Amino acid sequence: MLYYLLYPLHNIWIGFNVFRYITFRTIYASVTCLVLVLFFGKRYIGWMKQLHVGQVIREDGPKSHYKKAGTPSMGGGLMLVSIAISTILWARLDNFYIWIVLFITIAYGLIGLIDDLRKIRYKNSKGLSAKGKLLLQILVVVIATLAFIHHGHYDTHLSIPFFKRIHPDLHWFYIVLALFVIVGSSNAMNLTDGLDGLAIGPFIITAGVYTIFTYLAGNAVLSSYLQIPYVPGVGELSIFSGALVGAGLGFLWYNAYPAEIFMGDIGSLSLGGALGAVAVLAKQEILLAIAGGVFVAEALSVILQVCYFKCTKGKRIFRMAPLHHHFELKKIPEPKIIVRFWIVSIILGLVALSTLKLR
Repeated sequence: MLYYLLYPLHNIWIGFNVFRYITFRTIYASVTCLVLVLFFGKRYIGWMKQLHVGQVIREDGPKSHYKKAGTPSMGGGLMLVSIAISTILWARLDNFYIWIVLFITIAYGLIGLIDDLRKIRYKNSKGLSAKGKLLLQILVVVIATLAFIHHGHYDTHLSIPFFKRIHPDLHWFYIVLALFVIVGSSNAMNLTDGLDGLAIGPFIITAGVYTIFTYLAGNAVLSSYLQIPYVPGVGELSIFSGALVGAGLGFLWYNAYPAEIFMGDIGSLSLGGALGAVAVLAKQEILLAIAGGVFVAEALSVILQVCYFKCTKGKRIFRMAPLHHHFELKKIPEPKIIVRFWIVSIILGLVALSTLKLR
């Protein structure tokens, strides 16, 4: 919005010329989002307390989590509103990619909102059924994909990190891959969100990696030099990704151990879906498994635990899944688990960035 209001004034004062640059708008989208979350954070926490929107703790989870019961939840709602405002303020609104990611992010947020409200209203409820949640997530991606195809922006080639000349064409199977990446990313982040600040730290790092990749993918000269897929117009998504980083940093201020508020499913499902959507649109789908490796490990730990439990009729690989619960039951202090996961995420983020040259 600000681009249309202020950039035309560069003929009057050359200083307004900065609004044409994606880098400038990305920085201030991030700052705007950070300020909004920090400024309204305390008010939002107070509002959630008044509404008695508290965290519901799993009965089969670690006993150490019982003390977290009642902590205000659904902090993802504040992040979603801040991300939407910052993106609309700083991005070019004639960019179709912006509307696609906003649609997926907000739609996934609504799914998470319904899930959270069911858990809060019915104390013994686990929220939406797994099948119901999955079907709604798939439906959102299908709608977005159909809109994307209709708009004419559709590339079925797959980019493989570390290889510059291997871009297989998946044809219609690419839709299946897009579904897997977006839905998988959303649910993987949801599984990771189990300790104070555990999910939001890797999220900030992964969003930061994609802020760089979307900018490069949208620049014809830089993408050609670095030999990554050039996607015209996708550079504008760096503004959205920058807003994700700002929202994450602001939320971490209140979510750091001991947490004053949790993001809830409204946050984890929407933010994970946002990362998946950006990865698909930027043609860096596989890279998400590297940059977001912590989320992948958490999701795999659950899959392996369930499969092994069924195959061996009761035996377990981990003491408890997701993975962070395994370390909790090994008596490792919660803050130490969180920071170590962040360290791993930083290393994975750097490995993801290294693929720009290792091709």
